[in-house]
Amino acid sequence: MNKFPLEWDGYSTSTSFTTQYEHYATMNKHAFTLIPFPTMNIPQITIAGNISRRNNVVTVHYALIGSVEAVVFPLTLAHASRMDELWKFTCFEFFLAIKDQSDYWEFNMSPSGDWNVYHMDAYRRDGFREEISIVELPFTMQLETDCFSLDVAVDLNTIIEQGQTLDVGITAIIQTQDGNETYWALAHPGGHADFHLRESFILELAPSCEVP
Repeated sequence: MNKFPLEWDGYSTSTSFTTQYEHYATMNKHAFTLIPFPTMNIPQITIAGNISRRNNVVTVHYALIGSVEAVVFPLTLAHASRMDELWKFTCFEFFLAIKDQSDYWEFNMSPSGDWNVYHMDAYRRDGFREEISIVELPFTMQLETDCFSLDVAVDLNTIIEQGQTLDVGITAIIQTQDGNETYWALAHPGGHADFHLRESFILELAPSCEVP
């Protein structure tokens, strides 16, 4: 089993284990706030949360706060399943790419409970396919008067080795009661909303060591 090495990430053996662990934890947990792509009629909401990686399990927490009543949420289904084109409605997403490699994965979670995971060999739909190594994507949701939250955890061991550094993009598509659709991401480096641009994968999750 992989434990912290004696000399790890630039730290000498004289560095305390606590200091090394704190540095590792910082690299493997990030708070985020999503930015809407500039457009008319952006709803009065904030989308924030955090992402972490531990024992090669990535967890993401989203919190949509503000004028929740302006958002159109798909109806929650009694029997959710793997579905395509969830992005046509309000949907929460994240992207994982192995650092310095072209292929990446897209994770979709709908407030309906439906989900999907895709694998691409390169930008957008090059080699686009469902990631069959992941057979379920459990997540929980809670809708209140002024907040919607979603929490998801995914075990990466079937697709990504724990020793690999990950570049991360986090996004959301929000439909509103007035018929508009807005696009939220960590960054919008292009001239139009494009969640697949690698330049928008601005968070990094370090190699996942096994910790208690």
